[in-house]
Amino acid sequence: MRTTTFTLKAVSFGYTDTPVLRDLDLTFEPGRLYGVVGPNGSGKSTLLNLLAGHSSPTIGSVEIDNQAITSINPSQLARRCALVPQELDFNFPFTAFETVLMGRHPHIQRFARPSEKDISIVKNTLKSMDLGHLKNRIMADLSGGEKQRTVVARGLAQTTPALLLDEPTSSMDIRHALTTMTELKRLASEENRTIVAVLHDLNLAAAFCDQIIILNKGRVHAHGSVKTTLTPETLNAVFRIQADVLNTEKGLHISYALKELS
Repeated sequence: MRTTTFTLKAVSFGYTDTPVLRDLDLTFEPGRLYGVVGPNGSGKSTLLNLLAGHSSPTIGSVEIDNQAITSINPSQLARRCALVPQELDFNFPFTAFETVLMGRHPHIQRFARPSEKDISIVKNTLKSMDLGHLKNRIMADLSGGEKQRTVVARGLAQTTPALLLDEPTSSMDIRHALTTMTELKRLASEENRTIVAVLHDLNLAAAFCDQIIILNKGRVHAHGSVKTTLTPETLNAVFRIQADVLNTEKGLHISYALKELS
């Protein structure tokens, strides 16, 4: 599998006269799990849409392997980068198996049937996300967490060198959240993939991510290792919380409380 690097150069983006992101200079490299955190409305989902090529920057450029992402054919891009959104509308009675199989479509020729390899990848992905027993269930009949695991599995089944995920664990119970983050970490470290995940759980980000990007009001407030970004001072400034950051045998643990509003 080829590797993928994203590069944002002086990127700004806005809707009409409303700026969302400003002056972003970022690089996302293979072999790392990046966590993007920040308050609501700070531009996290917009950043993923730019990386996925679903939006074009107002100013600056977004490149994938030194090529402008807007110049890449959508079918080619779908084989290089998968986006796992927060939500999907299921207007048809697809089963979990059929939904995950959709992730193989970029690899299946038009009018062709899925190969044995495609079916095997889907089955293995369902198993990795603890969905094997639910493969024949209609999506509308699944719980919120089960639907989310299915959507993540669809992205994993796409087997792209880059994977973008928007709050992939927000509806999951803690066991499945840990399982999902463990798999993302494995894909980055063992398969040299480029993984970018928007996360709200700071402790999950601290436990699994190699690099943290903190967005605040559309700008990069901090970017670097877990220890240099998730500091009490930074969390206080960005989230307006009182945070204690503890170094434990299993890594950083963050406890927090509301900061008094001035």
